[in-house]
Amino acid sequence: MSDDRRNETQLLCDILGLETLVDEITANMVADASAAGAATPSAILGPFYRHDAPVLPNGSSIVRELTPAVTWYETAIADSALITGRVLSSASPTMPICNAVVDVWHTAPNGLYEQQDPDQPDMNLRGKFITDDEGRFSFYCLRPVAYPIPDDGPAGKFLTMLDRHPYRPGHIHFVVSAAEHRTLTTQIFDDRDEYIAKDSVFAVKDELIVSFVPREGDPNGKWLLEYDFVLDVVA
Repeated sequence: MSDDRRNETQLLCDILGLETLVDEITANMVADASAAGAATPSAILGPFYRHDAPVLPNGSSIVRELTPAVTWYETAIADSALITGRVLSSASPTMPICNAVVDVWHTAPNGLYEQQDPDQPDMNLRGKFITDDEGRFSFYCLRPVAYPIPDDGPAGKFLTMLDRHPYRPGHIHFVVSAAEHRTLTTQIFDDRDEYIAKDSVFAVKDELIVSFVPREGDPNGKWLLEYDFVLDVVA
């Protein structure tokens, strides 16, 4: 079942909780070895990351226009969100990191990442953003929705045998990197989601649950989320 668009082995590791377990062990080892303050918790990478997402200017959107527009496009645009925040160093809670790379991606409202879906343009809902002199980044995206992981292969059959559902709560993936700091791979989870307490891959952590708030006077975004990432200093 695995090919250049799908990693069934990694998916199986996810639903067994193996990737989350390894992530937790590694995170605890890093925390024990660090003399700095607490960094943002990590979370699993997942099987749909792409290394070559485009670098976009801060304040731009990772939502690419679909031609022809699919049925969910207009509804999705109406639920757009502005996400903004800073990348900070664990050496000091007020120390911004300029030129950090914030690599972001999430699924479309139909539950598919762009490389799974022939109706989505290449690199839809993906982008990289470089922090400014104050460590700030900003971009528009869609407010995430719950979706089922691909369950038409071995991983899905295994879930069925365990009498478990395939759904993940609405989330957005991030890989945040900066010189002299450990790269952070994580996710943030929308607190409105009904699957927040029963993630099929066990990746939700309390510190990564976020609340979007209504945004007024912005035609490009109905919601706002302000969230800072803290990176561990390399010892």
